[in-house]
Amino acid sequence: MMPTDQGYQNHSVFGEIDRYIAFYESLAHSVFQYVSMGTKAICNIDSYVFSSIQGTLTSIRTILRDGRINDAYALLRKYHDSAVITVYSNLYLKEHFSIENFVVRQIDEWLKGTARLPEYRVMSEYIRKSPSVAPITEVLFADDRYKRLRERCNDHTHYNFYRNVLLNDAEIHLPDRQRALEQFGADVRDVFILHVAYLFFAKGHYMASSDYLDALECGLTPEPDSQYWVAPFVQETFDSIVTRHRPDLAKRIKDHTSMHLT
Repeated sequence: MMPTDQGYQNHSVFGEIDRYIAFYESLAHSVFQYVSMGTKAICNIDSYVFSSIQGTLTSIRTILRDGRINDAYALLRKYHDSAVITVYSNLYLKEHFSIENFVVRQIDEWLKGTARLPEYRVMSEYIRKSPSVAPITEVLFADDRYKRLRERCNDHTHYNFYRNVLLNDAEIHLPDRQRALEQFGADVRDVFILHVAYLFFAKGHYMASSDYLDALECGLTPEPDSQYWVAPFVQETFDSIVTRHRPDLAKRIKDHTSMHLT
């Protein structure tokens, strides 16, 4: 198979990546109104992270179209890092912000560019030990899929196997190219699902529809519990991606979130 083959160009992975891109674009816009408590930032800090992730996924789609599966894995590792950073920073703010600690120094200094966040392993371990997200961590890491995913990203980034070198050459016929593309599709989906699942626990209100605030802005009384209604794009994504591919995670999220998922 070569990247010019219809079987490659019409693969379902491209449609799925388009959906992830659209999700982050909508999420970036919808969370902009929320203040990032614990920082001196004027705007919501995650809004720009989400739009940056949208850009990374757009780059992944372009590179995959050209048949550079190996390079796409390097960007997938970046996407995974970005998801972990988002969850870590929000958990850290939530667990360290108080009236006595109005500005959480570690995150605020990262925003100002005067300090780095901890390395990936430290942030990942912090998330996995956080009681705030323990119910979803238990399901996410019930198997070793994310360990194997990270290993694949590293193998591609560092050319640990010669076959990964070949997957970056779009001019040669490779019988395993479609299988590699399918594996990549499963991997990018797993990162997306991890990110969405953790956001429901760490920042559930990010998934809210605009109905509640729209009513307040119009001087109307919001409908009961409308602050817990999820945005249509969130519900659609939850049904088509999370419930379809990880029904165990979908059930755990529904059992623990205050948001009204159908």
